Amino acid sequence: MKKYAAVLSVMALSVTLTGCVKNYTKEGVECLEKGKYKEAVEQFEQAVEADKNVGEAYRGIGMAKWEQKDYEGARDAFKHAIDSKAEKTAAIYNLLGSCEMELDNPQGALSYYRLALSAEDADKGLIREVKFNMIAAFEQSGDWESARAKLKEYIAEYPDDEKAQKEAAFLETRQ
Repeated sequence: MKKYAAVLSVMALSVTLTGCVKNYTKEGVECLEKGKYKEAVEQFEQAVEADKNVGEAYRGIGMAKWEQKDYEGARDAFKHAIDSKAEKTAAIYNLLGSCEMELDNPQGALSYYRLALSAEDADKGLIREVKFNMIAAFEQSGDWESARAKLKEYIAEYPDDEKAQKEAAFLETRQ
């Protein structure tokens, strides 16, 4: 859930700054925080219809749909968020990449993970997560050589990561 904290913080700030009478985005964020994902989507869709905080509303729709395992809906919402001038953050690119992985599109995932790594707001924890996600994307695409190379870099940077050590053993069995 760490990856969502930054997204929720940005959304909360934008909601505070808008001050609309009926703040659907704020209500959507509250629903997200309570785990009421269907209600969150409804509130964020109301914000889109009211043309209030459209980018943030789409981001919220994406997060709610992700939690509901509607990866295609989440991906589409995150793309709409970016198209609607929402802040292009490392977290949103990581989520887009993760949606693509769930939709069996590792090449699309790699594109988003690269954008996440180049985003100015990427913190150390998210960078680490994205780098590991990239290894999985190379594996899913069958590019074992790139997966091994990225994993070697990852382990050099994060030598205490037990999951990565296990992954290295797994990759040794792949051609």
